[in-house]
Amino acid sequence: MIQNKIQIKYEFINKTLFFPDYGILAVGDLHIGYDHMIKQSGILIPERQVKDIISDLRDVFRKIKNSKTGKRIKKVVFLGDIKHAFSYEAEENHEFMEVMKFLKETVDEKNIIFIKGNHDTMDFTYGKMKNYHIEPESGIAFVHGHRSFPEIFNRKVNVIVSGHLHPSIVLAEKPGVKKETYKCFLEGSYKGKTFIVIPSFVGYYEGTPVNDYREDYLESFFILPKKEMLNFKIHVIGKDKVYDFGKIKDL
Repeated sequence: MIQNKIQIKYEFINKTLFFPDYGILAVGDLHIGYDHMIKQSGILIPERQVKDIISDLRDVFRKIKNSKTGKRIKKVVFLGDIKHAFSYEAEENHEFMEVMKFLKETVDEKNIIFIKGNHDTMDFTYGKMKNYHIEPESGIAFVHGHRSFPEIFNRKVNVIVSGHLHPSIVLAEKPGVKKETYKCFLEGSYKGKTFIVIPSFVGYYEGTPVNDYREDYLESFFILPKKEMLNFKIHVIGKDKVYDFGKIKDL
């Protein structure tokens, strides 16, 4: 964990980020409807994305509840791209409601925060979606990442959390033999603030590899310059723990 001005603690739990002292859980891009889009393209896959989302969230909730810290989830922040299709899809709306029904079993609806992503052209939250969210007590700011806002650079903000990039890493046993892609977190600092980029929560797609990216990949992250991103640390999600893999520029 990178030290920040007031020593805000955070934990990587599966594909999510948890702030135990404040009970805040941050969840990356859901892209509800992604499986339906793949099936429409002619690829036959089981449409179980929402079941997987709920199952994965339930696992995260269980781990936090059973942890020795005794902390609990008080608030959940979704970092944008809640849905996948740019147009309205009734199926996505129905599946979103399924996720909400599950969430409200654990968290008060007023404490479920939705950030607007570039895919969120239709708002299923009935006006609750925000461009960014800042917790005044802790100075933690949440944003999607496709746009920057001056408010998140306020001097009272200590940590900035975002999604959008879908970071992952490609690992190979031997060149040209076998490759595996793993989701990862990116962690760094800029202008005196801790930055954390969370991987996508969607299960079908591991993400865009930070060690095998197109030239414009990091440049699509409009919050800070690409040269700063290259200094970010990589934390790879393994089966039972998260592994440190050094900095992007050293891959």
